[in-house]
Formats: sequence, C-alpha cells, structure tokens
Amino acid sequence: MSEQNQIGGIAVDRLTSLIERIERLEEEKKGISSDIRDVFAEAKGAGFDVKIMRVVLKLRKMNAADRDEQELLVDTYRKALNI
Repeated sequence: MSEQNQIGGIAVDRLTSLIERIERLEEEKKGISSDIRDVFAEAKGAGFDVKIMRVVLKLRKMNAADRDEQELLVDTYRKALNI
C-alpha cells in the first residue's frame, strides 16, 4: 500500500469500503423494517393480535430448553403474585 492510502496507520480505502458497505446495509435494513411493519399492519387488519405475534416470534427464536425455562419462571412468578 502506498503512503497516500494510509493515514495514521489506517488503510483509507479499506475503511471507506467498510463504511460504505455498512451504510448500504443500514438502508436495506430500513427497507426491511418498513416491510415488516407493513406485514404487521396487514396481520392487524386481518384481526390478529400483533403483540401476541411478537411474543410468538420471540419464542420461535429460542431453543426448547430456554423456552421451557422461561415458561417455568413465568409460571412461578405468576403463582407468587397470585395472577
């Protein structure tokens, strides 16, 4: 690498490339987030409870053991609070 491609030991071209990739991905993320909001709005319009759908999505991401542990703790806390 030539001296002009580095500033303070930083590879300028590489840094620029990484920053630009992150910026593109952030823009894609905005678009995807918008699409997800649209799907939730569609679900709500179809009569589904969006809050419950979000809980179900979270549970589906968890492995079975973690899900079982969480359910046990929630049940324990509910019993302790008489709810």
